Amino acid sequence: MIVVTGATGNVGRTLVRSLAEAGEEVTAVSRRITGADVPEGVRAVSADLSDPGSLRPVLEGADAVFLLTGGDLFATDPKEIVAAVSGPDRVVLLSSQGVVTRPESASHGRFGAEVERALMNSGARWTILRPGGFASNTFAWAESVRARRTVAAPFGDVGLPLIDPDDIAEVAAAVLRRPGHDGRTYELTGPELVTPRQGAAAIGEAIGEEVTFVEQSREEARARMLAFMPEPVADTTLAILGEPTPAEQRISPDVERVLGRPAHPFAAWARRNAAAFR
Repeated sequence: MIVVTGATGNVGRTLVRSLAEAGEEVTAVSRRITGADVPEGVRAVSADLSDPGSLRPVLEGADAVFLLTGGDLFATDPKEIVAAVSGPDRVVLLSSQGVVTRPESASHGRFGAEVERALMNSGARWTILRPGGFASNTFAWAESVRARRTVAAPFGDVGLPLIDPDDIAEVAAAVLRRPGHDGRTYELTGPELVTPRQGAAAIGEAIGEEVTFVEQSREEARARMLAFMPEPVADTTLAILGEPTPAEQRISPDVERVLGRPAHPFAAWARRNAAAFR
């Protein structure tokens, strides 16, 4: 049995479906999950990683676990989280590129690094996935595209190799099901740099209508971000978007290395999700 935490998210939902279609016995775990959230034959269980003990009963009989740790777990001891999931033979951790590119950032690096260290020292067979920016972050543009056919964002011509969350899920499924990945860390990126201006154009092409790009100043973008994220998170996010390090712009071969095919380009993600922007 494979346990998937974060089972209703951008990565987890696709991962659960992929594992189930491959014939695996799957238990899908999230804070608020019902049978309606998962494919037929998948067990849905509510549990919360901020209360690691709530997960232990779910893992009885599990062979492997996919571990997703989000920013809302900062107050939870990483060692307790890892101890709660390290019963199964294999643990695949969805971490973040920020562990190595922004190690000084509490929101993007430090907590993730602590979880990684705890996992490496746990005695479990582990694999770590470190994705960069998600293509699905552009869902934040959906309302303005639907209402006004515009995208407003800062740093219009600064590109990042955005990763399709479905590619992350496929890599996770392969690592969970096949041997040869123990003790490895994979950096997951898209196959090309995508600027916000190019992203807006790709969404326009996907929906068959022109989408106008409006460049925000850093100050305008920061004020908007502070409405829904803490100040340190907003500032680090802006630094990544506006002044990415060479490592944050590097295109990794690891998706193709694991799957035997290139990562999906942003335009393919936009076409698959066009309904959200119409």
